[in-house]
Amino acid sequence: MNVSDSIGVVGAGSWGTTLAQVLAEKGYQVDLWVYEQDLCEIIAGKRENAFYLPGFPLHENILPHNDLQQVVADHALLVMVVPSHVYRNVASQMLPFLSQNTIIVSATKGIENETLLTMSGIWQELLPASGFARIASLGGPTFAREVIQKMPTAITVAADDLDLAKTLQRVFSTAFFRVYTSLDKTGLELAGALKNVIALAAGASDGLGFGFNTRAALITRGLAEISRLGVKMGAHPLTFSGLSGIGDLVLTCTGDLSRNRTVGMQLGQGRTLEEILGEMRMVAEGVKTARSVHFLAQKKEVDMPISEQVYQVLFENKNPLLAVRELMDRDLKHELEVSWEMMRDACQ
Repeated sequence: MNVSDSIGVVGAGSWGTTLAQVLAEKGYQVDLWVYEQDLCEIIAGKRENAFYLPGFPLHENILPHNDLQQVVADHALLVMVVPSHVYRNVASQMLPFLSQNTIIVSATKGIENETLLTMSGIWQELLPASGFARIASLGGPTFAREVIQKMPTAITVAADDLDLAKTLQRVFSTAFFRVYTSLDKTGLELAGALKNVIALAAGASDGLGFGFNTRAALITRGLAEISRLGVKMGAHPLTFSGLSGIGDLVLTCTGDLSRNRTVGMQLGQGRTLEEILGEMRMVAEGVKTARSVHFLAQKKEVDMPISEQVYQVLFENKNPLLAVRELMDRDLKHELEVSWEMMRDACQ
């Protein structure tokens, strides 16, 4: 790809807008699809995303559109950043405008409730089996507000083809935005989705007034169950010790900018999920992902006790304090649930 190429970014939430800014500042013309007509007009007129990322002037290379075709058609590279619950619908609308050489980078972190597919899995189901379009995934510890402020950040792009991953690495990398490559798209996407569920638990722990010990235990054991499911689904185990694994998990479970941690904190303080979500404009992906993980763990026969308790708190009105007690009262176990031989074989 040449710098003269234009890039389409589908989705103008805080993360989509930030990625558009990163690319625009590198010299690309970025066509940005904005779902809300009024927000599209604000971005065009005031050069600011007043809904999702107020206070940050947007680069002149970002051109907002309310028409999806204008953003998708005739672009060699598309970046997909819409919420997971509308991902399939938007992707389906994009299909008539894609070419066989289109590269699609998915930057959405979630698992579809109805099919239990990751976002790249949705594309694989929608696209022709002849290899029409190429799909990659972007993930790692990234708060949009810090990236747009040019705070040093590291992230990973994963694709089935290393050459494609390296191409995208060059496209996205800047002096403050360092991009690593990976061939483990499955692991990257699962880690990015599941960490939001653990962040809900970590937030609830904080909301209940527990301390750093409790939060550290939740993060560590949360990583263990994320890894169990990931390896069962074909992911490389070392992915979960990388940026898209432990990196993103720590950020989301501890950072004050984390929407999922914030929702968890308010649940721990006694508020209802309906009250919390009713006051939010932006999406806390962990809420919907918790439902997917509940059924995915059952389907794959993987023990995920923290995720299961989060599901029960969210959707079965379980008291968060009772959920903690039940986690602590579980049967005692060995910390390492797989043998060193199994780990060695998985890494080869």
